[in-house]
Amino acid sequence: MFRYLTTGESHGKAVTAVIEGLPANLKLTPKYINNELARRQGGYGRGGRMKLENDQVEIMSGIRANYTLGSPITFQIKNKDWVNWQEIMSPTGDGGYDQGEVKIKKDKKVKRVEPKVTKPRPGHADLAGSLKYDQQDIRNILERASARETAARVAVGAVAKQFLREFGIKVISHIVQIGSIKAEDKDLAVNQIIDNVDSSPVRTLDAQAEEEMIAEIKNAKEEGDSLGGVFEVVTTNLPIGLGSHVQWDRKLDGRLAQALMSIQAIKGVEVGLGFKAAGKPGSQVHDEIIYKSEFKHKSNNAGGIEGGMTNGEPLRVKAAMKPIPTLYQPLESVDLETKEKFKASVERSDVTAVPAAGVVGEAVVAIELAKAWLEKFGGDSMAEVKRNYESYIESLKNR
Repeated sequence: MFRYLTTGESHGKAVTAVIEGLPANLKLTPKYINNELARRQGGYGRGGRMKLENDQVEIMSGIRANYTLGSPITFQIKNKDWVNWQEIMSPTGDGGYDQGEVKIKKDKKVKRVEPKVTKPRPGHADLAGSLKYDQQDIRNILERASARETAARVAVGAVAKQFLREFGIKVISHIVQIGSIKAEDKDLAVNQIIDNVDSSPVRTLDAQAEEEMIAEIKNAKEEGDSLGGVFEVVTTNLPIGLGSHVQWDRKLDGRLAQALMSIQAIKGVEVGLGFKAAGKPGSQVHDEIIYKSEFKHKSNNAGGIEGGMTNGEPLRVKAAMKPIPTLYQPLESVDLETKEKFKASVERSDVTAVPAAGVVGEAVVAIELAKAWLEKFGGDSMAEVKRNYESYIESLKNR
Protein backbone atom coordinates (compact mmCIF):
# COMPACT_ATOMS: atom_id res chain seq x y z
CA MET A 1 0.00 0.00 0.00
CA PHE A 2 1.33 3.41 -1.00
CA ARG A 3 1.23 5.74 2.00
CA TYR A 4 3.16 8.67 3.43
CA LEU A 5 3.65 10.88 6.46
CA THR A 6 5.10 14.37 6.76
CA THR A 7 6.81 15.93 9.77
CA GLY A 8 8.26 19.28 10.76
CA GLU A 9 7.37 22.82 11.79
CA SER A 10 7.33 26.03 9.79
CA HIS A 11 10.42 27.48 11.54
CA GLY A 12 11.90 24.15 12.60
CA LYS A 13 15.10 22.65 11.24
CA ALA A 14 13.39 20.92 8.31
CA VAL A 15 10.21 19.39 6.97
CA THR A 16 10.42 15.72 6.12
CA ALA A 17 8.39 13.02 4.42
CA VAL A 18 8.42 9.23 4.58
CA ILE A 19 6.93 7.18 1.72
CA GLU A 20 6.16 3.49 1.94
CA GLY A 21 4.89 1.11 -0.71
CA LEU A 22 6.55 2.47 -3.84
CA PRO A 23 7.78 -0.37 -6.11
CA ALA A 24 11.47 -0.97 -6.71
CA ASN A 25 13.30 0.26 -9.82
CA LEU A 26 11.49 3.55 -10.41
CA LYS A 27 14.04 6.08 -11.66
CA LEU A 28 13.96 9.12 -9.39
CA THR A 29 16.39 12.03 -9.10
CA PRO A 30 16.47 15.07 -6.79
CA LYS A 31 16.36 17.37 -9.83
CA TYR A 32 12.77 16.44 -10.69
CA ILE A 33 11.60 16.87 -7.09
CA ASN A 34 13.42 20.20 -6.80
CA ASN A 35 11.72 21.45 -9.97
CA GLU A 36 8.34 20.73 -8.40
CA LEU A 37 9.37 22.49 -5.19
CA ALA A 38 10.39 25.55 -7.22
CA ARG A 39 6.98 25.58 -8.93
CA ARG A 40 5.31 25.65 -5.49
CA GLN A 41 7.28 28.79 -4.59
CA GLY A 42 6.24 30.75 -7.67
CA GLY A 43 3.22 32.84 -8.51
CA TYR A 44 2.43 36.55 -8.45
CA GLY A 45 1.30 37.82 -5.06
CA ARG A 46 3.67 35.83 -2.86
CA GLY A 47 5.32 37.32 0.24
CA GLY A 48 8.83 37.67 1.62
CA ARG A 49 9.32 34.11 2.81
CA MET A 50 9.56 32.81 -0.77
CA LYS A 51 12.85 34.71 -1.06
CA LEU A 52 14.18 32.71 1.88
CA GLU A 53 13.12 29.18 1.04
CA ASN A 54 14.67 28.13 -2.31
CA ASP A 55 13.78 24.57 -1.35
CA GLN A 56 16.08 21.68 -2.13
CA VAL A 57 15.35 18.07 -1.25
CA GLU A 58 17.84 15.76 0.44
CA ILE A 59 17.15 12.05 -0.01
CA MET A 60 17.91 10.16 3.19
CA SER A 61 16.85 6.60 2.36
CA GLY A 62 15.12 4.27 -0.06
CA ILE A 63 16.94 5.30 -3.26
CA ARG A 64 20.29 4.07 -4.57
CA ALA A 65 21.97 5.12 -7.82
CA ASN A 66 18.80 7.06 -8.73
CA TYR A 67 16.46 4.05 -8.47
CA THR A 68 13.99 3.17 -5.75
CA LEU A 69 14.77 0.09 -3.67
CA GLY A 70 11.24 -0.85 -2.64
CA SER A 71 12.05 0.16 0.94
CA PRO A 72 10.75 3.32 2.68
CA ILE A 73 11.91 6.59 1.13
CA THR A 74 12.77 9.53 3.36
CA PHE A 75 13.16 13.14 2.21
CA GLN A 76 14.34 16.20 4.08
CA ILE A 77 13.81 19.82 3.03
CA LYS A 78 15.80 22.16 5.23
CA ASN A 79 14.32 25.45 6.37
CA LYS A 80 16.82 28.14 5.42
CA ASP A 81 15.57 30.46 8.20
CA TRP A 82 16.36 27.88 10.92
CA VAL A 83 19.50 29.78 11.94
CA ASN A 84 17.30 32.63 13.21
CA TRP A 85 14.88 30.33 15.02
CA GLN A 86 17.00 27.53 16.48
CA GLU A 87 16.92 28.88 20.02
CA ILE A 88 13.16 29.45 19.93
CA MET A 89 12.31 26.17 18.15
CA SER A 90 14.96 23.90 19.66
CA PRO A 91 13.52 20.53 20.81
CA THR A 92 15.66 20.69 23.96
CA GLY A 93 15.90 24.43 24.72
CA ASP A 94 13.73 26.70 26.84
CA GLY A 95 11.50 27.83 23.98
CA GLY A 96 13.30 31.16 23.70
CA TYR A 97 11.40 32.57 26.65
CA ASP A 98 14.66 33.55 28.35
CA GLN A 99 17.78 33.17 26.25
CA GLY A 100 20.04 34.75 28.84
CA GLU A 101 22.72 37.29 28.00
CA VAL A 102 23.55 37.65 24.32
CA LYS A 103 26.38 39.87 23.08
CA ILE A 104 25.30 42.42 20.50
CA LYS A 105 28.33 44.72 20.72
CA LYS A 106 31.70 44.56 22.36
CA ASP A 107 30.62 46.51 25.40
CA LYS A 108 26.92 45.66 25.61
CA LYS A 109 24.84 42.64 26.52
CA VAL A 110 21.08 42.22 26.39
CA LYS A 111 18.62 39.50 27.30
CA ARG A 112 16.79 37.96 24.37
CA VAL A 113 13.25 37.11 25.34
CA GLU A 114 10.64 35.55 23.04
CA PRO A 115 7.23 36.17 24.60
CA LYS A 116 4.55 33.53 24.45
CA VAL A 117 2.10 33.90 21.58
CA THR A 118 -1.29 34.27 23.27
CA LYS A 119 -3.23 36.18 20.63
CA PRO A 120 -5.10 33.88 18.20
CA ARG A 121 -5.46 35.12 14.63
CA PRO A 122 -8.87 34.88 12.94
CA GLY A 123 -8.97 32.31 10.13
CA HIS A 124 -6.03 30.29 11.49
CA ALA A 125 -5.80 27.10 13.55
CA ASP A 126 -4.60 29.18 16.54
CA LEU A 127 -7.68 29.20 18.76
CA ALA A 128 -9.10 25.73 18.11
CA GLY A 129 -5.67 24.08 18.23
CA SER A 130 -4.58 25.80 21.45
CA LEU A 131 -7.76 24.81 23.26
CA LYS A 132 -7.79 21.26 21.86
CA TYR A 133 -4.14 20.52 22.73
CA ASP A 134 -4.10 22.53 25.99
CA GLN A 135 -1.29 24.80 24.79
CA GLN A 136 -0.47 28.08 26.51
CA ASP A 137 1.75 29.22 23.61
CA ILE A 138 -0.02 29.38 20.26
CA ARG A 139 3.32 28.90 18.48
CA ASN A 140 3.02 25.21 19.40
CA ILE A 141 0.01 25.11 17.04
CA LEU A 142 0.75 27.61 14.30
CA GLU A 143 4.16 26.14 13.46
CA ARG A 144 2.68 22.81 12.34
CA ALA A 145 -0.59 24.22 10.97
CA SER A 146 1.41 26.42 8.59
CA ALA A 147 1.25 25.83 4.82
CA ARG A 148 5.01 25.28 5.00
CA GLU A 149 4.05 21.63 5.50
CA THR A 150 2.93 21.49 1.87
CA ALA A 151 6.57 21.55 0.73
CA ALA A 152 6.85 17.97 1.99
CA ARG A 153 3.62 16.99 0.23
CA VAL A 154 4.83 18.50 -3.04
CA ALA A 155 7.97 16.36 -2.74
CA VAL A 156 5.84 13.25 -2.22
CA GLY A 157 3.60 14.33 -5.09
CA ALA A 158 6.65 14.68 -7.34
CA VAL A 159 7.42 11.01 -6.69
CA ALA A 160 3.82 10.04 -7.42
CA LYS A 161 3.82 12.08 -10.64
CA GLN A 162 7.04 10.45 -11.78
CA PHE A 163 5.53 7.02 -11.07
CA LEU A 164 2.41 7.85 -13.10
CA ARG A 165 4.52 9.19 -15.97
CA GLU A 166 5.81 5.65 -16.48
CA PHE A 167 2.30 4.84 -17.72
CA GLY A 168 1.83 7.96 -19.85
CA ILE A 169 -0.23 9.80 -17.23
CA LYS A 170 0.20 13.54 -16.75
CA VAL A 171 -1.13 15.70 -13.92
CA ILE A 172 -1.25 19.49 -14.24
CA SER A 173 -3.16 22.44 -12.80
CA HIS A 174 -4.22 25.90 -13.94
CA ILE A 175 -5.90 28.83 -12.23
CA VAL A 176 -9.51 29.55 -13.16
CA GLN A 177 -10.20 32.37 -10.68
CA ILE A 178 -8.41 34.80 -8.36
CA GLY A 179 -10.61 37.12 -6.33
CA SER A 180 -13.49 38.25 -8.54
CA ILE A 181 -11.64 37.62 -11.82
CA LYS A 182 -12.50 34.42 -13.68
CA ALA A 183 -10.61 32.94 -16.62
CA GLU A 184 -12.58 31.97 -19.70
CA ASP A 185 -14.04 28.49 -19.22
CA LYS A 186 -12.21 26.39 -21.81
CA ASP A 187 -11.85 22.62 -22.09
CA LEU A 188 -8.06 22.86 -22.22
CA ALA A 189 -5.94 19.92 -23.36
CA VAL A 190 -3.39 18.69 -20.83
CA ASN A 191 -0.40 19.21 -23.11
CA GLN A 192 -1.54 22.78 -23.80
CA ILE A 193 -1.65 23.48 -20.07
CA ILE A 194 1.73 21.81 -19.41
CA ASP A 195 3.48 23.73 -22.20
CA ASN A 196 2.20 27.19 -21.27
CA VAL A 197 0.77 27.55 -17.77
CA ASP A 198 3.97 28.06 -15.77
CA SER A 199 5.01 30.97 -17.99
CA SER A 200 2.06 32.94 -16.60
CA PRO A 201 2.76 34.72 -13.29
CA VAL A 202 -0.69 33.67 -12.07
CA ARG A 203 -0.66 30.27 -13.85
CA THR A 204 -3.63 30.93 -16.15
CA LEU A 205 -3.87 30.54 -19.93
CA ASP A 206 -6.37 33.37 -20.35
CA ALA A 207 -4.22 36.43 -21.20
CA GLN A 208 -7.00 38.92 -20.49
CA ALA A 209 -7.83 37.32 -17.14
CA GLU A 210 -4.12 37.25 -16.25
CA GLU A 211 -3.89 41.01 -16.67
CA GLU A 212 -7.01 41.58 -14.58
CA MET A 213 -5.92 39.13 -11.87
CA ILE A 214 -2.59 40.91 -11.46
CA ALA A 215 -4.37 44.26 -11.20
CA GLU A 216 -6.73 42.87 -8.52
CA ILE A 217 -3.78 41.44 -6.55
CA LYS A 218 -2.01 44.82 -6.67
CA ASN A 219 -5.16 46.54 -5.46
CA ALA A 220 -5.62 44.06 -2.59
CA LYS A 221 -1.99 44.60 -1.52
CA GLU A 222 -2.47 48.38 -1.44
CA GLU A 223 -5.56 47.93 0.73
CA GLY A 224 -3.82 45.50 3.11
CA ASP A 225 -6.17 42.71 2.08
CA SER A 226 -5.85 39.20 0.62
CA LEU A 227 -7.48 37.14 -2.13
CA GLY A 228 -8.58 33.55 -2.63
CA GLY A 229 -9.48 31.75 -5.83
CA VAL A 230 -10.05 28.49 -7.65
CA PHE A 231 -7.67 26.08 -9.38
CA GLU A 232 -8.37 23.06 -11.56
CA VAL A 233 -6.27 19.89 -11.68
CA VAL A 234 -6.47 17.90 -14.92
CA THR A 235 -5.18 14.35 -15.40
CA THR A 236 -5.06 12.52 -18.72
CA ASN A 237 -4.70 8.89 -19.94
CA LEU A 238 -6.22 7.26 -16.88
CA PRO A 239 -7.69 3.81 -17.58
CA ILE A 240 -11.23 2.82 -16.71
CA GLY A 241 -11.54 1.30 -13.24
CA LEU A 242 -9.33 3.09 -10.69
CA GLY A 243 -11.20 3.32 -7.39
CA SER A 244 -14.29 1.27 -6.55
CA HIS A 245 -18.03 1.50 -5.94
CA VAL A 246 -18.18 -1.24 -3.28
CA GLN A 247 -17.37 0.76 -0.12
CA TRP A 248 -17.58 4.46 0.71
CA ASP A 249 -13.89 4.80 1.54
CA ARG A 250 -12.78 3.25 -1.76
CA LYS A 251 -14.62 5.76 -3.97
CA LEU A 252 -11.95 7.72 -5.80
CA ASP A 253 -13.89 10.99 -5.98
CA GLY A 254 -14.35 10.91 -2.20
CA ARG A 255 -10.65 10.27 -1.68
CA LEU A 256 -9.67 13.08 -4.02
CA ALA A 257 -12.05 15.47 -2.27
CA GLN A 258 -10.54 14.60 1.12
CA ALA A 259 -6.99 15.04 -0.21
CA LEU A 260 -7.75 18.44 -1.73
CA MET A 261 -9.69 19.63 1.33
CA SER A 262 -6.69 18.71 3.49
CA ILE A 263 -4.62 21.45 1.82
CA GLN A 264 -4.43 24.52 4.05
CA ALA A 265 -7.16 27.11 3.21
CA ILE A 266 -9.14 24.91 0.79
CA LYS A 267 -12.87 25.24 1.49
CA GLY A 268 -14.59 23.54 -1.45
CA VAL A 269 -14.04 20.84 -4.10
CA GLU A 270 -15.84 20.09 -7.39
CA VAL A 271 -15.57 17.10 -9.73
CA GLY A 272 -16.52 17.81 -13.33
CA LEU A 273 -19.52 20.15 -13.47
CA GLY A 274 -19.67 20.12 -9.69
CA PHE A 275 -22.19 22.56 -8.24
CA LYS A 276 -23.31 23.66 -11.71
CA ALA A 277 -24.85 20.19 -12.20
CA ALA A 278 -27.32 20.90 -9.39
CA GLY A 279 -28.98 23.63 -11.45
CA LYS A 280 -29.32 21.69 -14.72
CA PRO A 281 -31.74 18.97 -15.87
CA GLY A 282 -30.31 15.47 -16.14
CA SER A 283 -30.40 15.58 -19.93
CA GLN A 284 -27.77 18.34 -19.81
CA VAL A 285 -25.59 16.68 -17.19
CA HIS A 286 -25.09 12.98 -17.89
CA ASP A 287 -22.52 11.92 -20.50
CA GLU A 288 -23.80 9.70 -23.33
CA ILE A 289 -21.78 6.53 -23.99
CA ILE A 290 -20.42 5.65 -27.43
CA TYR A 291 -18.21 2.89 -28.83
CA LYS A 292 -15.42 3.49 -31.35
CA SER A 293 -12.96 0.62 -30.92
CA GLU A 294 -13.33 1.34 -27.17
CA PHE A 295 -15.95 2.68 -24.79
CA LYS A 296 -15.99 6.49 -24.61
CA HIS A 297 -18.34 9.37 -23.73
CA LYS A 298 -19.64 12.20 -25.91
CA SER A 299 -18.91 14.73 -23.15
CA ASN A 300 -17.15 14.83 -19.78
CA ASN A 301 -19.52 16.54 -17.37
CA ALA A 302 -18.74 13.79 -14.82
CA GLY A 303 -15.13 14.93 -14.72
CA GLY A 304 -13.76 11.46 -15.46
CA ILE A 305 -15.37 9.67 -12.50
CA GLU A 306 -18.62 7.71 -12.27
CA GLY A 307 -19.65 5.56 -9.32
CA GLY A 308 -16.39 6.30 -7.52
CA MET A 309 -14.31 4.95 -10.44
CA THR A 310 -12.41 6.47 -13.34
CA ASN A 311 -14.39 6.12 -16.57
CA GLY A 312 -11.59 6.65 -19.11
CA GLU A 313 -12.15 10.37 -19.64
CA PRO A 314 -9.77 13.08 -18.37
CA LEU A 315 -10.05 13.62 -14.62
CA ARG A 316 -11.03 17.22 -13.82
CA VAL A 317 -11.29 18.45 -10.25
CA LYS A 318 -11.49 22.02 -8.93
CA ALA A 319 -10.68 23.38 -5.47
CA ALA A 320 -11.65 26.72 -3.92
CA MET A 321 -9.12 28.48 -1.69
CA LYS A 322 -10.21 31.08 0.86
CA PRO A 323 -8.28 34.37 1.14
CA ILE A 324 -5.14 34.16 3.27
CA PRO A 325 -6.16 35.08 6.84
CA THR A 326 -3.04 37.09 7.73
CA LEU A 327 -3.99 40.66 6.83
CA TYR A 328 -2.12 43.96 6.90
CA GLN A 329 -5.38 45.52 8.06
CA PRO A 330 -5.87 42.99 10.87
CA LEU A 331 -9.18 41.74 12.24
CA GLU A 332 -10.25 41.70 15.88
CA SER A 333 -9.61 38.80 18.25
CA VAL A 334 -9.33 38.08 21.99
CA ASP A 335 -6.19 37.30 24.00
CA LEU A 336 -6.20 33.73 25.37
CA GLU A 337 -4.84 34.80 28.77
CA THR A 338 -6.27 38.27 29.43
CA LYS A 339 -9.50 37.84 27.38
CA GLU A 340 -8.95 41.41 26.17
CA LYS A 341 -9.72 42.52 22.62
CA PHE A 342 -6.85 43.23 20.24
CA LYS A 343 -6.07 43.59 16.56
CA ALA A 344 -4.51 40.41 15.15
CA SER A 345 -0.74 40.48 14.64
CA VAL A 346 0.68 41.12 11.19
CA GLU A 347 3.41 38.78 9.95
CA ARG A 348 5.18 38.41 6.63
CA SER A 349 2.45 37.13 4.35
CA ASP A 350 1.25 36.60 0.79
CA VAL A 351 -1.54 38.58 -0.83
CA THR A 352 -2.60 35.38 -2.58
CA ALA A 353 -1.19 31.87 -2.83
CA VAL A 354 -3.69 30.43 -5.32
CA PRO A 355 -1.08 29.78 -8.08
CA ALA A 356 1.06 27.85 -5.57
CA ALA A 357 -1.98 26.02 -4.21
CA GLY A 358 -2.58 24.64 -7.69
CA VAL A 359 0.84 22.97 -7.59
CA VAL A 360 0.03 21.49 -4.18
CA GLY A 361 -3.28 20.33 -5.65
CA GLU A 362 -1.41 18.49 -8.40
CA ALA A 363 0.67 16.76 -5.74
CA VAL A 364 -2.21 15.47 -3.62
CA VAL A 365 -4.18 14.35 -6.69
CA ALA A 366 -1.13 12.48 -8.02
CA ILE A 367 -0.66 10.82 -4.63
CA GLU A 368 -4.24 9.54 -4.53
CA LEU A 369 -4.01 8.32 -8.13
CA ALA A 370 -0.73 6.50 -7.37
CA LYS A 371 -2.42 4.84 -4.39
CA ALA A 372 -5.39 3.76 -6.51
CA TRP A 373 -3.06 2.58 -9.27
CA LEU A 374 -1.06 0.35 -6.94
CA GLU A 375 -4.24 -1.02 -5.37
CA LYS A 376 -5.33 -2.22 -8.81
CA PHE A 377 -2.03 -3.08 -10.50
CA GLY A 378 0.19 -3.65 -7.45
CA GLY A 379 3.59 -5.29 -7.48
CA ASP A 380 6.97 -5.15 -5.80
CA SER A 381 8.85 -3.88 -8.85
CA MET A 382 8.02 -1.51 -11.69
CA ALA A 383 8.25 -4.41 -14.16
CA GLU A 384 5.61 -6.35 -12.23
CA VAL A 385 3.28 -3.35 -12.01
CA LYS A 386 3.65 -2.75 -15.76
CA ARG A 387 2.87 -6.39 -16.57
CA ASN A 388 -0.29 -6.23 -14.47
CA TYR A 389 -1.36 -2.96 -16.09
CA GLU A 390 -0.71 -4.18 -19.64
CA SER A 391 -2.64 -7.39 -18.98
CA TYR A 392 -5.65 -5.39 -17.76
CA ILE A 393 -5.58 -3.03 -20.75
CA GLU A 394 -5.42 -6.02 -23.08
CA SER A 395 -8.44 -7.56 -21.38
CA LEU A 396 -10.44 -4.36 -21.92
CA LYS A 397 -9.78 -4.57 -25.66
CA ASN A 398 -11.56 -7.93 -25.75
CA ARG A 399 -14.80 -6.59 -24.20
